[in-house]
Amino acid sequence: MTLRYPATPRGPEVDELHGVPVADPYRWLEDTASPETRAWIVDQNRVTTAYLSALPDRERFRGRLRSLWNHERFSLPVVREGRSFHQHNNGLQNQGVVRVEEGAGEPRVLLDPNALSPDGTISLTVMEPSPDGSLLGYGLSSGGSDWQEFRVRDVATGLDLPDHLRWVKFSGLSWTLDGKGFFYSRYPEPAGGELLDANRDMRLHYHRLGTPQEEDLLVYARPDHPEWGFGAQVSDDGRWLLIPAWHGTDPRNRLFVMELGDPQAPDPTAPVRELAPEPVALFSPVEVADGVLYVVTDLDAPRRRVVALDLRESAVPGPPQEWPTVVPEDGHAVLEGAHLVGGRLVLQRLQDAASDLQVHALSGEALGEIQLPGPGTVTGVGGRPGDPVFYYAYTSFLHPTTILRHDLAVGEGAPFRVPALDFDPGPYVTEQHFTTSRDGTRIPFFLTRRRDAPRDGSNRVILNGYGGFGVSLTPSHSVSNALWLEEGGILAVANLRGGGEYGDEWHRAGTGAGKQRVFDDFIAVAEWLVDEAWTRPGSLAIRGGSNGGLLVGAVMNQRPELFAVALPAVGVMDMLRFHRFTIGWAWVSDYGSADDPEMFPHLLAYSPLHNLRSGSCYPATLVTTADHDDRVVPGHSFKYAAALQAAQGCPRPVLIRIETRAGHGAGKPTEKLIEEAADVLAFTTANLV
Repeated sequence: MTLRYPATPRGPEVDELHGVPVADPYRWLEDTASPETRAWIVDQNRVTTAYLSALPDRERFRGRLRSLWNHERFSLPVVREGRSFHQHNNGLQNQGVVRVEEGAGEPRVLLDPNALSPDGTISLTVMEPSPDGSLLGYGLSSGGSDWQEFRVRDVATGLDLPDHLRWVKFSGLSWTLDGKGFFYSRYPEPAGGELLDANRDMRLHYHRLGTPQEEDLLVYARPDHPEWGFGAQVSDDGRWLLIPAWHGTDPRNRLFVMELGDPQAPDPTAPVRELAPEPVALFSPVEVADGVLYVVTDLDAPRRRVVALDLRESAVPGPPQEWPTVVPEDGHAVLEGAHLVGGRLVLQRLQDAASDLQVHALSGEALGEIQLPGPGTVTGVGGRPGDPVFYYAYTSFLHPTTILRHDLAVGEGAPFRVPALDFDPGPYVTEQHFTTSRDGTRIPFFLTRRRDAPRDGSNRVILNGYGGFGVSLTPSHSVSNALWLEEGGILAVANLRGGGEYGDEWHRAGTGAGKQRVFDDFIAVAEWLVDEAWTRPGSLAIRGGSNGGLLVGAVMNQRPELFAVALPAVGVMDMLRFHRFTIGWAWVSDYGSADDPEMFPHLLAYSPLHNLRSGSCYPATLVTTADHDDRVVPGHSFKYAAALQAAQGCPRPVLIRIETRAGHGAGKPTEKLIEEAADVLAFTTANLV
């Protein structure tokens, strides 16, 4: 098919950065609300839709995806005073609904986001029952935005109270034990546009039920540090408020605490005490039991340990270096999280990018391991300090999320909710392999394939990666991946530096001036797939989203001959201006900033937008983004797609698919997920040999 791309005018913008002139001819596309950009979006989508509509597999893929998606899905239950709350999707609902169960009764729908918008683009972001289970605090997002609005629903009547909170982002809510209010964080209302203004000046508030948001009590703010953000966690006994204070995406944080006093008459004006006043390490609070605070930290332990601090001993605690260790660092596995349930610590670890669960006494003594269904990922643990029963969610590449129940008192567990998926995992196998990166580092990756897949270079392979922000790519189920496997494809998932698979040192190795290591790792996995005859360049596709979209863009620039298809989704493509929009400044801890003369040459060297070479033959590329993405603003993808269309030197297509009424990915309606997956798989199949 001969493609005629829409004309994209080039502007005259040139920045001089540290003495280097840098052209930015498509800067006008950053203004996503301008008439010119809106017209460009329509024109690009028209070309993309025409191309995708002509692909022979698209409708067949859409039908099969709908069948695969049509299975029940459950979240972890949250139990409060005899009431159990969970999210449930019956299969093809655009959004999951909140259901409540009381005693042995049948679950009833308490909140249905599908009734709030005709296109299913209003989604649930937060669900937190009050301590007595009589109220449900919840958050909603519209059109995939990170912005949330909080409301409160009466569980008995199913009606909302008058409370309505706005301009909430990157915040949950945490009730005081008396059930009369909750803590949350918010930003000021953006003055210049939700996709343009930087998000700064977060403040921690306490909302008392029945009062307008304007009267919410300001609990903590740092106008002298406008880039700080604040979490809030009320301890299970209601006596303490734990406040992690973060700066951007740097995992190192501060940790503060407030003594609320009487749980039935808490004082949200009490002074805030600084437990860890400097961000020298990660300090992730677990819970308080009998006045002792348990914390996961990587201070002097890159793979993390559990420490304890008696909050009652002194108003001025000793430095974190003196906090006693409860569970020491494991020499091989990374401690992802800890949970205080049934008077014990349930530890969630990663061993070579797969999960395990272990139980310890509060003294630190190991009490045994919980056997998982197989190599996979524990995606969540739910339980309370006084309840001997807890729930956890488990998934793998071949099995959708299952909810399991474990009784600590008897040391036994069993499946609690098991989805019935129209997919037979029997013919497939997941293997873990290792290869060597350019600098000699051993890089793990997963390969999921048919057991009888030939090793003759003929297989079509999709290689996924991320490699940033300490995020670990562990085994997880995907409907679109299941279809890819049914079609005879192979799925490869690379565990790159920059992620969290091996702790803080692994993460730091792929940040700042070391970011090129991430790309080298990904290229090494791709070369292994070719060298070991699982595939060939003409049959190899690469895929990644957000920071993974940056990965795809950088790698296809550096090794265009190694890949036939590139699928960058909602990617960070302009490494010189990312920090100027919404929450982009927060990523400087991982990337560095072009404002820094030492980091500028590193960013310029790999920035996907700035390293396209006119006339080169790039892989067939389908860029995906959304017009309401207020995390990685769509201007990144717009500018990159325009530049790649202009640079492409061979007939391989370069298209951009721009979803409307959607954001960075969270809360996307099921129907939109099916449509996008069908388009991406059809495009991939059509452009691989």
